[in-house]
Amino acid sequence: MRQSTYASVWLITLSAAIILAITQGARQTTGMYVSPINTDTGLGIANIAFAMAVGQFVWGAVQPLSGALAGRVGYAPMLAIGVFLMILGSVITPFMTTTLGLVIALGVIQAAGAGIGSFSLLMGAVANRIPAEKRPFASGVINAGSSLGQFIFAPITAGLIAWVGWVKSLWSVAAIALIALPLVWILRAPSQAGSTTMVEGPSLKEQLRIAVRDKSYWLLHAGFFTCGFHIAFLVTHLPTEVQLCDLSPSVSGNALAIIGLFNIAGSLLIGWMATRWRMRVLLAGLYASRAMAIGLYLLAPKTPETLYIFSAVIGLTWLATVPPTAGLVAKLFGVKHLATLFGLTLLSHQIGGFLGAWLGGIAIESTGSYQWMWFADMALALIAAAVSLPVREAPPRLVSAAA
Repeated sequence: MRQSTYASVWLITLSAAIILAITQGARQTTGMYVSPINTDTGLGIANIAFAMAVGQFVWGAVQPLSGALAGRVGYAPMLAIGVFLMILGSVITPFMTTTLGLVIALGVIQAAGAGIGSFSLLMGAVANRIPAEKRPFASGVINAGSSLGQFIFAPITAGLIAWVGWVKSLWSVAAIALIALPLVWILRAPSQAGSTTMVEGPSLKEQLRIAVRDKSYWLLHAGFFTCGFHIAFLVTHLPTEVQLCDLSPSVSGNALAIIGLFNIAGSLLIGWMATRWRMRVLLAGLYASRAMAIGLYLLAPKTPETLYIFSAVIGLTWLATVPPTAGLVAKLFGVKHLATLFGLTLLSHQIGGFLGAWLGGIAIESTGSYQWMWFADMALALIAAAVSLPVREAPPRLVSAAA
């Protein structure tokens, strides 16, 4: 029985990790299309960055909504819808030659699909199907799937753009996304381990009322806002930063791949550490290390080696904030409504993402560099480290249905 339970936990966890690898891998490499889309359409980097910034917001906005809907229609149907939307958005993007069209295709349809098939729904699905003691490490494994996707998709995307052009590259990525559909089927039903699918507790409305009054919940939102600002800025503008440094375009693909590779280690490590140390302390350390890494990057000579070392250091913290943040939300409020409550923190994450992607485009067109964006990123990272430390770690705050 124990072997059966162990196998079931791994099957569910790895299926979710691979789905996330596909949805996040495709999404995290969209910045590589900025230059070729600009060359073909002449829309301007700021307009293209705005479309991608809208995508950052939409990606976060759909997660609490899809989490609430999954509680009614099931996780598998919602995940399947997400995969189809992501594929549709990728397929129609090359036909969009205006800013509005690009916003609809990349910023709304593709981003919504990737958001539905992302952290909130997948971690909620797994958390409700495996034993509580296995959840922190499972979150780390799922998070590592996202980084693995970036590691795989970045060089493939760069190679395809150089070989067959950005249009066929985008369509090829959409075709790869079809692999996620059979894996969605595995998450259609509860684990036979009989863990926590039917979780007792308050209604969603009652739980939201508790959460919005909790200071710790808002501090997690503040930290995650900074995380989104940082990641969206780099994903969208790192290829342009590479151009400003007069380096080969292949450096940006390699740098994104290195970020993904090192975050696999970072995600697994933080998942293991979250079972042994205070998660709020881990979060503070992750944010502080980002500020330090950016400061050292700004002082260093801009060579491929510098970019690769910077990418490796940033990669260790890239999405390593997700397991402790999700873990703290679950610890504070339980797992019954985790997909929605964690989805709301991801919405804050993507509001930061919207600003990181959009303001980066404005900065480069206004000043010709990203210097002030780097300074803003450092300041926000230090603030996020400071606000993470007061977060309370306590058992779930629940109320009875009668309340």
